Amino acid sequence: MSLTRKSFLHLAGAAALAMGFGATSAAAQEVTLSLHHFLPAQANVPKLVLDVWADNVEEASGGRIKVDRYPSMQLGGKPPELMDQAIDGVADVVWTVVGYSPGRYPSTEVFELPFMMTEAGAGPVSRAYWEMFETHMKDTEFSDVHILGTWVHGPGMLHTNKEVKTPADMAGLKIRGGSRSVNTFLNKLGATPVGMPVPAVPEGLSKGVIDGTTIPWEVTAALKVPELVSNHTEFSGVSLYTLTFVLAMNKDRYESLPADLQKVIDDNSGLEFSVFAGTTQQGADGPARDAAVARGNNIVTVEGDAVQAWRDAAEPIYEEWVADMDAKGKDGQALIDEARALIAKYSAE
Repeated sequence: MSLTRKSFLHLAGAAALAMGFGATSAAAQEVTLSLHHFLPAQANVPKLVLDVWADNVEEASGGRIKVDRYPSMQLGGKPPELMDQAIDGVADVVWTVVGYSPGRYPSTEVFELPFMMTEAGAGPVSRAYWEMFETHMKDTEFSDVHILGTWVHGPGMLHTNKEVKTPADMAGLKIRGGSRSVNTFLNKLGATPVGMPVPAVPEGLSKGVIDGTTIPWEVTAALKVPELVSNHTEFSGVSLYTLTFVLAMNKDRYESLPADLQKVIDDNSGLEFSVFAGTTQQGADGPARDAAVARGNNIVTVEGDAVQAWRDAAEPIYEEWVADMDAKGKDGQALIDEARALIAKYSAE
């Protein structure tokens, strides 16, 4: 299943018409929400996803809700602090990488395991993520925040200062990883994982703090990665990894809204928005890849039997993750089986 930007806008517009705000807006309170995140305003996710969500909420509320956008951590703090900012009310709404809080939301990691994402991409995985969030995470791991959307980015890959074709080529490289699972995999490959938020990647590459990074194509342009390294390694038919995101709202702030404005938020959030967000984010991969090609950068595509060597290297991570989840009182293998089944189901639709 996929959801285009046009159909998502149509869905939001229909919701606004159904609400009939024209007759009631004069008597209702005005609400201003702060939306905080870590990327520059011109990056793809703020421009193509977060602004669309905010614009739709404003329009569907008949102007009663205003969303002030604060990119690049303008409200202060560091990216790993965003979730706590939503919980504590520093910001009303935040967009963040779940992996910035390693181990804090362990069930989400099932989607971040190496090669979990198939060639069907971010849409089916984001749909599966929302379904499993509602079943396993909403009232447990995320009980102290109101989640508006859950999604993943397109295929995660390597961007390095030397050519990487095989797992052996990773030995000795210092690579920025975006999550606990990614860092574990890098370590298994003989690389040195370096934890840093996405905005720190350009400086890390330019100063030689890291030899490369794991990110999807779409964010490379905003970070100028193709100008800082000239080698890119992608995988045919599968994704090396993906990261999980949430759009999260302060729970008290949401519950303080009148019921009709809660409905505006609800109508523009949830499953359909999550699929839209994941699909849209992956949709920006192509233009970013084309820009790297135009620069003459070296793009390695690992295909066919060559992928299996990478899969074999990742197998111990699954075993360790299941054991870790079992120790936390969660059935890790059951989560893997459910995620795979849902991704397969939605990929076939």
